Amino acid sequence: MKNVSILVLVVLIVGVMALYFVSFQVRQTETALVLTFGKPTRDINAPGWNWKWPAPIQTLVKYDSRQMLFEGVEEETVTKGGEPIIVQTYIVWQITEPRKFREAVRDVPGAEKLLKSRLRDVQNKIVGKHYFSEFVNTDRKQIKFSEIEGEMLEQLAEPVKTAYGININTVGIKMLKVSEKVTEDVFARMKADRNRKTEATKAQGSAEAMRIKSDADSKITELMAATEARAKAIRGEGDAEAAQYYKMLEADPEFAMFLREIETLKKTMKDRTTIVLPADAEPFKLLKEMPKIEPKQSGTK
Repeated sequence: MKNVSILVLVVLIVGVMALYFVSFQVRQTETALVLTFGKPTRDINAPGWNWKWPAPIQTLVKYDSRQMLFEGVEEETVTKGGEPIIVQTYIVWQITEPRKFREAVRDVPGAEKLLKSRLRDVQNKIVGKHYFSEFVNTDRKQIKFSEIEGEMLEQLAEPVKTAYGININTVGIKMLKVSEKVTEDVFARMKADRNRKTEATKAQGSAEAMRIKSDADSKITELMAATEARAKAIRGEGDAEAAQYYKMLEADPEFAMFLREIETLKKTMKDRTTIVLPADAEPFKLLKEMPKIEPKQSGTK
């Protein structure tokens, strides 16, 4: 019985060792490459349990398939306008084709060395196509960081994928510096630009104020002219009416006053007016008793 147990144990150990040498597991965060006599022969990008020939016939290389961050060094470059600036960019990348990656760069340090060189070239090329005002500007709408980063990604992604089996997901600008002299020049230019805008705004405000004042003066003149014309017309109507009453008053003063009171009464009591006055008040005494008016004899004064 003891010998059987030892035999089972030996078989189990041999089985585990054999399984260890002919199989392997690829985790969710890994990608694997099977080498046959040192040459890449099989990519494995899906997680799971896999089989292979025991070493030295086949060996296994695993890579981290998660996204990795590579930060370039601070590099001085020149904008389209000739201003020197110091830029540091970064790349978010991952291994997507293990065989091509192995043949081109072998490992992650080798990949970062090539990425550093390519990133420097693309960075200098793209930055040189844009003016300094597109990186630093008081007007946020003039800043084009997103467009510049997109151009870098476009220039870098496809060649790197084709050459190294690397997928670049993001290219970004981590830091942007300017030299002290450039800083002074920039602030001087910004100050001059603000002063120019201030003067332009003042001039625009003054012109607008003058226009408003001119319009107001013109309207005042028009209103005054219309008012004077209306006043003259009323004055003329009043003079004509007064002349008529004067004429009537000279002809028959008592009858003229009677007509005047009738006119006054008509104007006062129109539109359903309600008033409370003594019955003998002028001109309402006419409602109580008609005056005795006799036509004036011709030639009587």
